[in-house]
Amino acid sequence: MAIRSVLKIGDPFLNCIADKVLEFDTPELHALIDDMRDTMAALNGAGLAAPQIGVSARVVIFCMESNPRYPNEEAISETILINPEIEVLGDQHKGMWEGCLSIPGMRGYVKRPSQVRYCGFDQYGNEVNHTVSGFHAIVVQHECDHLDGVLYPMKIEDMTLFGFESELVNRDDYS
Repeated sequence: MAIRSVLKIGDPFLNCIADKVLEFDTPELHALIDDMRDTMAALNGAGLAAPQIGVSARVVIFCMESNPRYPNEEAISETILINPEIEVLGDQHKGMWEGCLSIPGMRGYVKRPSQVRYCGFDQYGNEVNHTVSGFHAIVVQHECDHLDGVLYPMKIEDMTLFGFESELVNRDDYS
């Protein structure tokens, strides 16, 4: 178990499509997940994708109990999601100021579908299937975007709603 360095926006690796995981319940997969868990926790992240630590694997982890980066959001149970698929449910969208461990100190306002069903597998090859909404739906979409080389600034519709947290805190529309 180790805290890994997180790649930052601009690193070309973050723009690549991650490889599908073919084998489950292996020592290598368990070690990757342990490192992702440790890295995410050390940086107060709500989620982390394997490409963010330089591993081309369709693996994400997300979890949030109490987090100083998202103090007003509901808790999310730890989820390991491998080879995920997301289905959008309905046409409702939710806008939120998103942050990312690969874009430290910055936030951007992104609108995403507010309810999704996600499925995939855990590290043992057991099926994972959940229908979620609100913050949980946003987190899973954000993390799964990393697996396709997409970072949240690519989803911002109005670039005046993107900036450093230290500057945004003075805005009336930032929360």
